[in-house]
Amino acid sequence: MTPYPIIAILCAAVAVSACSAKDADSLAIASYNIRHGAGMATDEVDLGRAEKAIKSLAPDLIALQEIDNRCARSGGVDQAAELGKRLGMHHAFGKFMDFEGGGYGLAALSRYPIAETHVHRLPDGAEPRCALEIVVEIPEFGKCSFVSIHNDWTDDAIREKQVAALLKALADRAHPVILAGDFNAGRGEASMKPFAAAPWTNLPKEGPAKTWPADNPKVEIDHLIVRGFEGLNETACQVVAEKAASDHRPVAASLPLSKPTPIP
Repeated sequence: MTPYPIIAILCAAVAVSACSAKDADSLAIASYNIRHGAGMATDEVDLGRAEKAIKSLAPDLIALQEIDNRCARSGGVDQAAELGKRLGMHHAFGKFMDFEGGGYGLAALSRYPIAETHVHRLPDGAEPRCALEIVVEIPEFGKCSFVSIHNDWTDDAIREKQVAALLKALADRAHPVILAGDFNAGRGEASMKPFAAAPWTNLPKEGPAKTWPADNPKVEIDHLIVRGFEGLNETACQVVAEKAASDHRPVAASLPLSKPTPIP
């Protein structure tokens, strides 16, 4: 009979091997505007609904929007840290503004350690805005920037300025970049035109593309946009049919992890 400690060691080795194989093949990315944990049909905050939805996506990297950090309306919880703890992921938070005794903004969760965090201030719209960039090192692939986005909802001219400011901030990144989030704009709007051609790829949706409102989506405003990745010809993202946990539906994709193309 094999002693239990040896069994545990063998199981751990298998798990590490499986993780390494996954690292070499693909990167699971996602974005989800969680509405600070309030559901589609109620303002009652229940972070467990968002946790369950995120867990079902099994992401390596996920961008989250409408995140509270110790705000009264959500019980004083640091939502990014709490979700990271529950899901076993590293976390970062980027604050738009002070709100109800805490901060309100963006988050990113990562299966990989976060090497750098950058909060890029963007032109204000109806509210102050920023973009949250984390930099991770993916085994057998290299460095990657993952950026959580939530642009203004009121005016595409403001969104154009926000996109221009973000692209300027990211201009010197020589490694692959992923933009993930609530752009509050459809593919044909002016603020999205910079992502309609190389070096960017706005991943097409496979199946229904509309993401808001969650119970009966009418517009496609949540996007996953990448540059510096190869082999994307058959890569698409999916809109997950989650109708209750938030007023947005999550979007998810699996990126191939061949050696990245240097960014000129």
